[in-house]
Amino acid sequence: MIRALYTAASGMDAQQTNIDNVAHNLANVNTTGFKKSRVEFEDLVYQEVRAAGSAASATTEAPVGLEMGLGTRAVATARDFSAGNMRSTGGPLDLAIQGDGFFKIAMPDGTDAYTRAGTFHLDAQGSIVTAEGYALEPGISIPTNATSISISNDGVVSATIPGQTATQELGTIEIATFPNAGGLRPLGGNLFQPTTASGDEEVGSPGTDARGTLQQGFVEDSNVSVVEEMVNMIIGQRAYEANSRVVKAADEMLGQVNNLVQ
Repeated sequence: MIRALYTAASGMDAQQTNIDNVAHNLANVNTTGFKKSRVEFEDLVYQEVRAAGSAASATTEAPVGLEMGLGTRAVATARDFSAGNMRSTGGPLDLAIQGDGFFKIAMPDGTDAYTRAGTFHLDAQGSIVTAEGYALEPGISIPTNATSISISNDGVVSATIPGQTATQELGTIEIATFPNAGGLRPLGGNLFQPTTASGDEEVGSPGTDARGTLQQGFVEDSNVSVVEEMVNMIIGQRAYEANSRVVKAADEMLGQVNNLVQ
């Protein structure tokens, strides 16, 4: 009965983590480029009372063992990098990646970060930056007198300059891919950072080597499904409730044992 208390408590703790993750997903249902995650669980150690194959008599052996499991725990939050819906904004610096890849962002500390959120802006120097002011890498500057900006599917940035008959090519936006995107570490602010689990970046032009292409005037919405998360929340809530009832049942059984002693 004491074992049941701790086992059920581990289940309650695991389901609390599950509900916390659902809450985080739902909170970011309107966050551009957000990727939902799910909690993965594993069972804990077992107390082996009798091993499978142990001698049951002089001539027979036990076909199955007797083990008592000691609960569960959350071991990972696996991120789902499936594409979100494309939403038209008409903004010349709003970009969506159709396919695999991330925009590369230069951080103030000299490191690089990566994002799927393509809501870009211009800073005072005309450089393309994120909403936090972090520069797109490689850096591209737009002339202040440019009347229009065009970004092709393969990342070529061009601008129309007054007095020039042809558009001026300003640079190419590159995107990065990783051998294991699930190993990226989330930093917040729609940014990810590589780890040894994600592998090294592979940077190139959009549309090359299985990289996605760019769509100007679009952004990628969050891939969170409200209906799916509501179902997950109900399942997690019921699992938490069931574990709490086990705690109550074990407590009542202990109470009955105490009454026998009296």
